[in-house]
Amino acid sequence: MTLDRKKLAVIHIVKRELELSDQEYREILERETGVGSAKDLDEKRFRLLMRYFARSKHYRINKYGLTFRQKVFIRHLVEDLDWDAQHFKNFLNKYYKKTAVDTLTKKEASKVIESLKNIITKQQPGSAHPDQNPLH
Repeated sequence: MTLDRKKLAVIHIVKRELELSDQEYREILERETGVGSAKDLDEKRFRLLMRYFARSKHYRINKYGLTFRQKVFIRHLVEDLDWDAQHFKNFLNKYYKKTAVDTLTKKEASKVIESLKNIITKQQPGSAHPDQNPLH
């Protein structure tokens, strides 16, 4: 069973963020998963590849403690919200007084992730909004 588009996108985001050349990426893919293309990955091999990135020298933490995993997850949530870069920058500035993900601390990144997840939950059909009390 092949991966869905979002997971393939995550792989390519990671490749770009880690600044891997095509050759480095293909070598890692082949060595760690036994396939030559991300399109050939199944769920198990996807997890193997992500584990490799999380444990390798490529796993970067900024000087504020932000993990690469947090950064990718935030990007994924922003894409799920269909926000453009300026909308997200305004959100960060308004609620966290930051202008970019790279300036977040690990703790702030965790809070941003929870905030974005809450916004997604509230946008789903059938979710109750705080200003709409069905009892009144």
